[in-house]
Amino acid sequence: MKLASRFSRNSTVSIANRALTNDEIRAVAPSIFADAAHESRSARYTYIPTIDVLDGLRREGFAPFMACQTRVRNEGKREHTKHMLRLRHANQITGKEANEIILLNSHDGTSSYQMLAGMFRFVCHNGMVCGEVSSDIRVRHNGDVVGEVIEGAFKVLDSFEAITHQREAMQGITLNQGEQAAFAHAALSLKYDEGEGAAPVTEADILMPRRFEDRRDDMWTTFNRVQENLLKGGLRGRTKVGRPTTTRQVNGIDQSVKLNRALWILAEEMRKIKS
Repeated sequence: MKLASRFSRNSTVSIANRALTNDEIRAVAPSIFADAAHESRSARYTYIPTIDVLDGLRREGFAPFMACQTRVRNEGKREHTKHMLRLRHANQITGKEANEIILLNSHDGTSSYQMLAGMFRFVCHNGMVCGEVSSDIRVRHNGDVVGEVIEGAFKVLDSFEAITHQREAMQGITLNQGEQAAFAHAALSLKYDEGEGAAPVTEADILMPRRFEDRRDDMWTTFNRVQENLLKGGLRGRTKVGRPTTTRQVNGIDQSVKLNRALWILAEEMRKIKS
């Protein structure tokens, strides 16, 4: 069993290669177990703790493999802040990649229940967000929350067939060096504002493979190299004034989901052009 925890200014993360227990989840994301909504919520707010939703998903064959929550300055909101779970269904656990359902929620009014399609690469323990924005499923905090979230989870599960086809299509497309550089240039602009000056790293930096199996030139591998380097950070570069720097890992829930989603859409649009 491998369990890795990372503590940062924005979030606390736990990733495992087997399903997490409630005790492991509680250690990094106590807001999932909040016993009441934040005091700012009105009487119209239907409070259903995320752990109740998770238990319902577990009964349907889904299991959590990653948990995190946003770090907050206001300690009064720590037990209610936004949190994220990545779940896999029993029939999606094996293989080089695992399709995942990303579940977002909070109990302080900053988020409804939101479900996204995701994918996890075992070779690098690197998660990505897949699918179009229109496929997101949101459930408000009223009515049969647990039932609607479970129904939404199966809808996301149904979308994995199309995502698998997209991945296989990317694997069948070869990119030359110029096309890889163009993709990397567009990816850099998603993370770094060109209006504020040059990015601290170059296209060549984020195209650099971290392992031997990622040296292929197909579009799927190129996308994975770029995604991992931008999200995990650790690349040496230069600040706008020329000082040495090292890029930071993207840990915030909102920032990670936004960048992951944008990179997937960029890759999908390039796939359409190349096809």
